[in-house]
Amino acid sequence: MHITLVGLPLSGKTTVFNALTGQREVVGPGAGRPEAHRAMVKVPDDRLDWLAGLFRPHKVTPAEVCFVDLAGIPQGAARQGLPASFLAAIGEADALIHVLRAFENSHAPHPAGSIDPARDLAQLDAEFLLADLSVVERRLERLEQEIPKLPRSEKEARLHEHDLLQRLKASLEAEVPLRDLDILPEEEKMLRGFNFLTLKPVLLLLNIGEERIEQGDRLAQALAADYRHRRCAVAAMCAEWEMELGELSPTEAAEFRQALGLAEPAASRIIRLAYDLLGLITFFTFVSEEVRAWPLRRGSTAVDAAGTVHTDMARGFIRAEVVHLDALREAGSLPEARRRGTLRTEGRDYLIQDGDVCTFLFTPPR
Repeated sequence: MHITLVGLPLSGKTTVFNALTGQREVVGPGAGRPEAHRAMVKVPDDRLDWLAGLFRPHKVTPAEVCFVDLAGIPQGAARQGLPASFLAAIGEADALIHVLRAFENSHAPHPAGSIDPARDLAQLDAEFLLADLSVVERRLERLEQEIPKLPRSEKEARLHEHDLLQRLKASLEAEVPLRDLDILPEEEKMLRGFNFLTLKPVLLLLNIGEERIEQGDRLAQALAADYRHRRCAVAAMCAEWEMELGELSPTEAAEFRQALGLAEPAASRIIRLAYDLLGLITFFTFVSEEVRAWPLRRGSTAVDAAGTVHTDMARGFIRAEVVHLDALREAGSLPEARRRGTLRTEGRDYLIQDGDVCTFLFTPPR
């Protein structure tokens, strides 16, 4: 899973990146404008730890998230054309984090002269809407030149694409992000190559000052009440404080969080919100002395899950042996789960549930 951080200059994106990943990239006005920072973060999951204790494998592999920190987007950037490297980095993203500045810092004053997250969000949205509109208009212009010249066998598909893009254009001109539209699965496939910015799920992240930590949830709820768009969530964190906590021992950091009433590290909360935004669940496997966690879209079948592990498993799928982790806890072992009937055989159309422990039987390719 790729999550890309975007925001206006001096919003604290790189501080958020450091807080989420444990990196120590340079922050502040003198940090320059690198194309991107990247870091992989292991997804914390107590269930995987429990399975490791049960099976005692040689290897334990958690799911991972790739966080990408892009340079700030100045006002008017979309009119000049966003850089190809920037668009390519966003194109990789499964979800975006819009970092919104909600802290004061006299050493790095806000370029607009005041702190106003709602204003900054509107500006960032406007840049993305304009960037998407430019892509749609260029493609429509090309289609209108191509369609009259196409043979009848190819024309129908192009006309369908033209009609879809006209819908998208109307939405963008009305300043409505594409993620608010009802788009059919076959239409989503048609749009994949465009990497539309406003089509991606987004987490609005208020980067608050230390003095407002206790107000974080209330500030996030207030912003969410005024920003009613689909596939969107809102959260708040004090990135500078979380970055500093990352330098402490786990025990010391936990004590500080407890004193402020924070139940978990920011990275754990942000990853969980991203999973919810993307409709992801987790299933587990124990194969070749490795216990592993796998992210999977909710509603996926057993053969989809097998293909996530290896494409050969999907091609030669025979059946899956499945037990939910809760049932496995109660049984205490796989043999006991089999005796109780909670370890069962499922076919290719079985819908994988969050927490399923799976073994896939398949015919290897010849």
